[in-house]
Amino acid sequence: MAEEPAFENIVDELQKLVAQLESGNLALDESLRLYERGVALARQANGLLEGAEKRIEVLQKSLGESNA
Repeated sequence: MAEEPAFENIVDELQKLVAQLESGNLALDESLRLYERGVALARQANGLLEGAEKRIEVLQKSLGESNA
């Protein structure tokens, strides 16, 4: 199983895709391909953020319980 890329790498790739798309120098097919890749990366980044949020919630709950 392939290792999931780091959040920072995903954001970096998304920024590069956006720059390419904003340049306006791409054929329609290439623009669509990059857009689809961007959507997939955004979903992946969102999943990583949701996972991090859940971990933080668990930590906060455990800290709250130990301080009670």
